[in-house]
Amino acid sequence: MVRYLSRDQVALAAALVLPPAVCALLLPFRDRLSNTTAALLLVVVVVAVAVLGHRLAGALAALSAAVWFDFFLTRPYERFAITKSADLVTAVLLLAVGVAVSQLAARTRELTVIAITDDDYLAQIHHTARLVETAAGPDAVVDHVRHQLVGLLGLGGCRFEYGTLIGHPPRLLEDGSLTWGRRRWDADRDGLPAAEVELRVSHGGRFHGRFMLQGAPGSAPPLAARLVAVTLANQVGAAFEAVTPARA
Repeated sequence: MVRYLSRDQVALAAALVLPPAVCALLLPFRDRLSNTTAALLLVVVVVAVAVLGHRLAGALAALSAAVWFDFFLTRPYERFAITKSADLVTAVLLLAVGVAVSQLAARTRELTVIAITDDDYLAQIHHTARLVETAAGPDAVVDHVRHQLVGLLGLGGCRFEYGTLIGHPPRLLEDGSLTWGRRRWDADRDGLPAAEVELRVSHGGRFHGRFMLQGAPGSAPPLAARLVAVTLANQVGAAFEAVTPARA
C-alpha cells in the first residue's frame, strides 16, 4: 500500500536534505564564490522550506544551512570548525537571518490559510442562510447541514435526532467548547472524543433536536470550525421555528 507524505513531512525532509545538497553543488565554486553570496543562497533555501512547511521546518532548515555552510564552505573544509572571524560572523548571521525570515514566511502562509478558511466558513453560513429562506421545510436544511458538519469538523459520521435528549453525551456548546458530564473537554489538545458529541438545535428558547457528531480518528477541528458548526445548528433551529406555531 502506497503511503503519501503530508506537506509538512515533505518540508521537514527538505529542511534536512536541501541545505547540504545546495552546499555540495557550490563545492566547485567555493574558492571563487564569496561566503556572503553562498549564505544568501542558503537563506533562499530556508525561505522556500518555510513557505512549504511550518515554523519548525523553517528553523530546522536554518540550523541545517548554518551547519553545512560551516562544513562545506568555510576553511578548514570538511570540518566543523571555523578559523576566520568573518566566516564565523557570516555563519551566525546565516542562522539568525534564516530563523527570522523563515518565521515570517511561515506566518505569511498561516495568515493566507486563515483568510482562505474564513472565506469558506462565511460561504457555508451564507449558503445555509439562503437555504433556510427558500427551503420548503426544515428537513432539507437538516440534511444540508448534516453534510456540512461532516466536512467542516472532519467527522466520520453525523445523524440528527428529532426532539430528544436521551443520555448524557459530550456536548458542543455555543462558545465552541466541549463538555462531558461535569468536566470540560480540551478539544484543541485532544480533538473530538471517541463518543458521539451532541450539538443541540434550538431557537427562541425552543429545543427542536440535536446533531450527533461522530469524530473520525484524529479529528481535531479548530475553534473557528466549531463556532461555525454552532452557527449552522442555530440556522437549523431558525428553519424549524419558521414552521412551528407561535406560543400562546
